[in-house]
Parts: sequence; C-alpha cells; structure tokens
Amino acid sequence: MTLLALVAGALAASASAATLKVGDPAPKLQTGKWVQGEPVKEFEKGKAYIVEFWATWCGPCRASIPHLNETYTKFKDKGLIVIGQDCWERDDALVAPFVEKMGDKMTYRVALDDKKGSEKGKMADSWMAAANQGGIPTAFLVDTKGTVAWIGHPMALKETIIEAVLAGKFDPQKTAEETQKEQQAMAKVYRAMQKKNWDEAADNLAAAEKVLPDEDRNNLDMLRLTIAFGKKDYPEAYKLAAHVSETHKDDPELQNELAWRIATDKTIEQRDLALAETIATRANEAAKGKEAAILDTLARIQFMQGKKDAAIQLQEKAIQVAEDDQKKGLRAVLDSYKDGKLPD
Repeated sequence: MTLLALVAGALAASASAATLKVGDPAPKLQTGKWVQGEPVKEFEKGKAYIVEFWATWCGPCRASIPHLNETYTKFKDKGLIVIGQDCWERDDALVAPFVEKMGDKMTYRVALDDKKGSEKGKMADSWMAAANQGGIPTAFLVDTKGTVAWIGHPMALKETIIEAVLAGKFDPQKTAEETQKEQQAMAKVYRAMQKKNWDEAADNLAAAEKVLPDEDRNNLDMLRLTIAFGKKDYPEAYKLAAHVSETHKDDPELQNELAWRIATDKTIEQRDLALAETIATRANEAAKGKEAAILDTLARIQFMQGKKDAAIQLQEKAIQVAEDDQKKGLRAVLDSYKDGKLPD
C-alpha cells in the first residue's frame, strides 16, 4: 500500500497546484452528523488528529479501516484522535449500519459530511479538493499546533511520524521535501510503465530505490513483478511471485491479488496455474475460508486446471459466505462451471 500511495502522490504532485499543503494551518472542521464517538468541534492544542476521508462503497477504504483502527488503539492514550470523515457518499443512510457491522475493527470517531450548500460536502471541498486529492482513502495528520503535518494514503502513514508529531519533534517541511523527491522518483517509474517502456521502468526503479526509505524499498517487489510480466520474463516473474507470496503468508488480500493476476491477466502468455493455486490456497488459509472473493479465485484456478467438481464446491462455499450484493455474480460463475465453461 505504501508503494501505491507513493505513485498516487506522484501523480497528484504533477497536477494543478494545491491550496492546502503540508505545513499549512489545518482547515476548520465542517462535519455533518456524527455517527460514532464524541463530536470534535475544533482542533485542540496539544492533541494530534488523523482526519481520514473514506466511503462505504470504496474497497481500498474498507481494507485500510482495520489498520487505521490499530493505529488509533495504539496512540489514543498518547493524545491522538482519529476522525473517519465520510465523503462522496452515495447514500448517507448506509454509513451507520456499516460502522455498526465493522464493530471492534472501527472504534474511532466517524462523521458524515455537511452537504448543505455544497454538492460534494464542505469537508470534501475544504480538505480534499483544496489539497488536490482525487482519491480515497486519504488521511491528513494534524499536529499538536493545528498544522497539517502529513497527507497521503492511511496505510502509508508511518508510526515514527505519529510519534514525532505527538512528541512535538516533527518537521513537516523536511518531510514534505523528502516525500516530494520520493514521489518524483516513483513518477518516473510509473510513466515508463504506462508507456510500456519496461527496460526504462526497471532502470528508473533502481534509481528510485536509492532515495526511498528502507521500509518502502521492501515494498517494491510488486512493481518488479509488473515489469517482469511486461518484459515477458516469466521465469523472473514467477520467481518474484513465489517470493512475495512466501514472505506475506498472513496477508490474504495480497495473496489473492497475486493469484487472480496470474490466472486472469490477459497480457500473460504463460500461466503458472500450479503456483497460482498454491498462492490462492495460502490466501484462503489466511482468511480461514471466510472470504468469498478468495474462494472465488481458488475455484476459478481449480476449474482452469480441469478440477471441475472441486471448483463447483468452492464456488458454492463462496456463495454461502458472501454478502448479499455479491451472491448474484457468484451464482452466475457457478452456473458457468456447471455448464463446463470458464466465465469471462
């Protein structure tokens, strides 16, 4: 996630200039109804705040919520307040049931946006639009003096930054300069990949690695994998895929992403379905067989290997554990398997 955040930040940096930047005073809070927790009317000196913009329909937001909750739990007694600021919501009535269902995975404050006189919401306007942020989840870290100390994907916010902010030792300007260098380096990688200049992308990635902090260098394998697939260097690609899977056994979402890509990416000419099955099986074990999307991936891979009966059984399990809005699509896939056809 950190790597994705760097890429997103790099793209944002190349867009029009933002009026809200790191080092600026934090805008005032203009929230709507508070769904959970004690309302916050203004930033209190001596306390730090994470204002995280999200929506119920946003998959990456749902994935980042437990991590944000862990951050809140760890630092709440040290002066950190977390506000889950719902924004761009299609139906505000969905937010309270969503928060209730998340339970102990989402225990921090949650607020709706105030849409009176604003089509997108006053918080969306004065924070997201002002900072030129076009995607969610996006988190703003406000320091103990009411200054914006950091902006980015919540999964990319390092605990060392939070600790420094709480201790009053954080230098937002220095961090902004370092982040800009990192984003510019990653932007070169991304642009080369967009143009499918794979050798150039590999060279730019090697250069970017020199300016990235150690914790971000460890997250480059997925980009290396994309470059290897782009170059059609399948021995290297599958070596990387196996390494990533082996070193992230407890991350079901990453495992599922890897397996699904190997099985379905139309640009891949040589599929290692045995490796894909191993990875998807790890994802299912990490999720304890309770994630419909992972069961769906594993079923597809087994069907592609000629294991029709096993695929049907797994797809039926996927339907059993799926949310109501997922069941229709999963049933259509099941019908295809019963007909002996691989669905699109």
